[in-house]
Amino acid sequence: MDEGLRVSARLELPSAAHACYVLAHGAGAGMDHPFMSAVAVGLAARGIATLRYQFPYMERRTRRPDPPALCRATVRAAVAVCARRVPTLPLIAGGRSFGGRMTSQAQAEEPLGSVRGLAFLGFPLHPAGRPSDSRAEHLSRVQIPLLFLQGTRDALAERALLEALLTRLGPRASVSWLEDADHSFHVRARSGRNDVQVMSAVLDSLCEWLKGLL
Repeated sequence: MDEGLRVSARLELPSAAHACYVLAHGAGAGMDHPFMSAVAVGLAARGIATLRYQFPYMERRTRRPDPPALCRATVRAAVAVCARRVPTLPLIAGGRSFGGRMTSQAQAEEPLGSVRGLAFLGFPLHPAGRPSDSRAEHLSRVQIPLLFLQGTRDALAERALLEALLTRLGPRASVSWLEDADHSFHVRARSGRNDVQVMSAVLDSLCEWLKGLL
């Protein structure tokens, strides 16, 4: 990352934390979006620290994402800062949609040394209405555990395609399906659940995976 370029970050560090999640935001909203805040608060209540951070384009308040190389460099810088700030905590990385994909691209390019696993909060496998798994080709070069947290109505990740991808990736990859949830983890009233309950299920699944990882 350009030495002259700085972005904002926010560390949530609960007492007796036993791990830290380096958490990247999605393409259209920054680190203080209500979804990101809810993840950080919910994980803190479960003993997991988070480091949220901005990509440069979001820091500039523009809508067009930065080139992938700059995003990957930002991920790498955030992980390095987190490792310095909480040197005794095991790290995982990933994030919301676009942020999770940029994190996995960074890991595929060159391992994020201290990161033990990647967790995706809605991996964007393909554009809506254009099913494909080409966005996930780089995952074959990621050799650490992967967790996909996905809604069954996610228009950016057709279930059959994602399950086929998981089969190819083998035992290092796992998925937690959220019934009736869309890409934003919203559920319909007729599902019998609400968004708060779905978020709780997402975070419980992440913590259970992390427990096995550590």
